[in-house]
Amino acid sequence: MSYLDGLNDAQRQAVINIEGPSLVIAGAGSGKTRVLTFRIAHLLQKGAKPGNILALTFTNKAAKEMKERIATIVGQSTARYLWMGTFHSIFARILRTEAEVLGFPSNFTIYDSADSKSLIRTILKSMQLDEKTYKPNVVASRISSAKNSLITPPAYQQNAQIMEYDMSIRMPRIAEIYKEYDKRCKIAGAMDFDDLLLKTNILFRDHKDILAKYQQKFDYLLVDEYQDTNFSQYLIIKNLAAQHHNLCVVGDDAQSIYSFRGARIENILNFQKDYPKHQVFKLEQNYRSTQTIVNAANSVIAKNKRQLQKNVFSENSGGNRIKVFSALTDNEEGYLVANEISETQMRKHYRFQDYAILYRTNAQSRIFEEALRKRNIPYKIYGGLSFYQRKEIKDLLSYFRLVINPKDNEALKRVINYPARGIGATTLAKLEQAAVARTESIYETIQKSPYENAAGLNKGTLAKLTAFSEMISQFQEKTLTADAYELANYIATQTGIMKDLYRDQTPEGLSRFENIQELLNGIQEFTINAREEGTANALGNYMEDVALLTDQDGEKDEDLDKVTLMTVHSSKGLEFKNVFIVGMEENLFPSAPKGGANPSIESFEEERRLFYVALTRAEENAYLSFAKQRYRWGKLDFCNPSRFILEIDGRYLDMPEENGMGFERESPQTGGYAGFRKPQAQEPPQTPAASRPANANPQLMNQKLMQLREAKKQNQNFDGDDPRDIQAGMTVEHQRFGKGKVQQVDGTFPNLKATVFFPNAGQKQLLLKFAKLRIVH
Repeated sequence: MSYLDGLNDAQRQAVINIEGPSLVIAGAGSGKTRVLTFRIAHLLQKGAKPGNILALTFTNKAAKEMKERIATIVGQSTARYLWMGTFHSIFARILRTEAEVLGFPSNFTIYDSADSKSLIRTILKSMQLDEKTYKPNVVASRISSAKNSLITPPAYQQNAQIMEYDMSIRMPRIAEIYKEYDKRCKIAGAMDFDDLLLKTNILFRDHKDILAKYQQKFDYLLVDEYQDTNFSQYLIIKNLAAQHHNLCVVGDDAQSIYSFRGARIENILNFQKDYPKHQVFKLEQNYRSTQTIVNAANSVIAKNKRQLQKNVFSENSGGNRIKVFSALTDNEEGYLVANEISETQMRKHYRFQDYAILYRTNAQSRIFEEALRKRNIPYKIYGGLSFYQRKEIKDLLSYFRLVINPKDNEALKRVINYPARGIGATTLAKLEQAAVARTESIYETIQKSPYENAAGLNKGTLAKLTAFSEMISQFQEKTLTADAYELANYIATQTGIMKDLYRDQTPEGLSRFENIQELLNGIQEFTINAREEGTANALGNYMEDVALLTDQDGEKDEDLDKVTLMTVHSSKGLEFKNVFIVGMEENLFPSAPKGGANPSIESFEEERRLFYVALTRAEENAYLSFAKQRYRWGKLDFCNPSRFILEIDGRYLDMPEENGMGFERESPQTGGYAGFRKPQAQEPPQTPAASRPANANPQLMNQKLMQLREAKKQNQNFDGDDPRDIQAGMTVEHQRFGKGKVQQVDGTFPNLKATVFFPNAGQKQLLLKFAKLRIVH
């Protein structure tokens, strides 16, 4: 079997031993995705049915890449039936099937964090609670934490320890807010992200027949990044695996860095206790980094007490030592990093995308943005404002949500007066008050208003509400006949959003208009793909994909040659040739404990794991930098170098030549240090000035928009050959996927299906009457 040939012995054993509980401990850069992918392919080759395999990941991107790799081995027609996706997407799929028994509609809306906080603000207002005391972010975090611990509103109120804590933070009414939040979500036919896990647990707890159905269905379970699972996810996995026990978890305890999201390192540490008849496979060869980087990372993580023992090694070249920069100030730190990027990029012919700057907190990015701009170095902020969180995109998506689920109060409140139609905040407040009193959605109150007028509105306002309701009803009628793109385009036009944005001819306005065009282009691509692959192409199906996007499923920006700036947390799973880990100071990295509390051993160990993750992102070169002085809250602080620098074996460090670094090393061989010295205040150095990039040119933006429209027009003119002429073995061309080879053709005209392998897009199964394939030879 050719797919096994490229595996090392440890990887091969993890792939072919498919029965019973398995723990795959995968060190950084050891090829865990490859192992997980090939294990699933091996299951299929051994006769397992794709619909009986459940594979859970943490990002849609990871699931998509794995499915595409599997398709190249077993074929698209087999791979498409795998149950593979994120925890939230898979459990949303189960919940949509079983929603009725929980009292939810199958078309329930999935609230994102912005929707949740908006609802919390509404509840705080109705309860006359001050947002300065009951901060929406804190309330949302408390509710989220409760859900991830499987604590429902009644259980929350009965838990003395929780209630006591809420009293101590001067928010004694969080239990009431949680209860009202839960009630209003149900009225609106909505679940938030945490509900997708909580409700699945409740479903399996209260409906044993449904649990048994899925236990019998899934013969094999595979879980990626198991160290990142929380208690709620852990329990679902344990329940689903209880019958067949064919559970394979892959992860690295040394990369467990998400406790603030509820992740429990105990899940992976205790796997062997949970499943006594287990097998353990250790992937210890790092294929990503040089020996120097791997050995340096090992010397640091070895200081952690709670860990699964492994010996990560690299057979790559020895590589350069890790360069340490000592800066007088945080501004100079930015200058030193930008200067090093500029020099090495020119000298060693790296691309800008080969560099990443990793920091502990988002606030640190400003210094490096300014320094890069002064050197005219292009950069991008990873994990910034998502395309789908931009106002104009949220507005249109909210219309889509409302059409699919009219009970969605948060969507309705966002769009009822956009574009402006004379329905103001006072009217909306009256409608919302009436809806709460009648335990119904705002839209239901609007529909009844012409007859019952529960909100006490005047005739003019009632007429405007009726017009709005009739517009939404018209959109709903079109869902019966229109595909996702037709309906989306119709809504964007008929609501007046396109017209409103088109009026604004400023560069910002043009950008917003282009964003809407880009969204519609994405929906058109989704519709065409779905049609060609014979899957559902309704707007509801598209919205399901959008609602479940994760942090790492952002804009397609891979082809842009820019330096990447991001937090260390965001960098997990990524790799770069050159990595700068900046702000390496005590109380910054490792971070200072909140509220002046004494740091626990667990919190320090997680910070050390976070540094391990940062260091192992580097393939060829790693850099560490720290400042002796840094402004915090408007005050100049003196800083000590991070303990993590001191914990690296000295053989792997290239220390600065200057003597006033701030700490003294005992011996280059042992990596020991005599201790810290407090640096003296000095004036920041003068950095060379550079001109800022020119402002965006409105004329160029108009020209770009015309080019986009022309490209779209050309795509529409792409003609395919007669489907009856397409045969296996032919080379064909697709307007988006490029050239590919036809593997096989099935069915009878006009419903012929072709399996085509495209080097740039993988294997696809296409309905020929829609695919427009052009025969090359």
